[in-house]
Amino acid sequence: MQLEPTTTAASGDPEVPKFAPLSAFEQNGKKLEFRRVTVPQHRMTPLKNAWMQLYKPVTENMKLDMRMNLKSRKVELKTTPETPDAANLQKAADFVHAYILGFEIADAIALLRLDDLYIECFEIKDVKTLRGEHLSRCIGRLAGKSGKTKFTIENATKTRVVLADTRVHILGSFQNIRICRDAICGLILGSPPGKVYSKLRSMCMRLNDTL
Repeated sequence: MQLEPTTTAASGDPEVPKFAPLSAFEQNGKKLEFRRVTVPQHRMTPLKNAWMQLYKPVTENMKLDMRMNLKSRKVELKTTPETPDAANLQKAADFVHAYILGFEIADAIALLRLDDLYIECFEIKDVKTLRGEHLSRCIGRLAGKSGKTKFTIENATKTRVVLADTRVHILGSFQNIRICRDAICGLILGSPPGKVYSKLRSMCMRLNDTL
């Protein structure tokens, strides 16, 4: 709605229209946006130790404001008047969230540089209900001896996988996440690693042929 100046009865001069003062979140005609990433208690110490490695890419490269709220255990991110792009804000929030989930900073930083990377999370019980020793054996089958199975799946599908207790986190492109997820689900359902590897190899070859 456009405000039209009114005149005073005495002088006939136009009155100065009164506007509400701009808040700190509305500068240069742009509304500043926020993102908050919750940090679990067990990830607070690693976050503090790696804080500068997370802080510099977000503030220097993405030109965003970032701080750690120790009281609420949240990492708070905010756009600045110079860079009010919400896309960068979401990338930075995904980057911090990826580190909190357990991904290495060198892997998580790819979320800042590339547009087609995603994170998918699911629990083992979403695939098959397992308890006790059966669940422990399943987690061991996913990791393999000295992490060999996990590394093989990661290298074949060009993804990164984090096994956090009964949760599985996958970082990669949409197509590669789907192939990685199918391989992990096969292991959870009890397929032998050799059968999963051969199926994985054929799917990766088919994907490379279509590219």
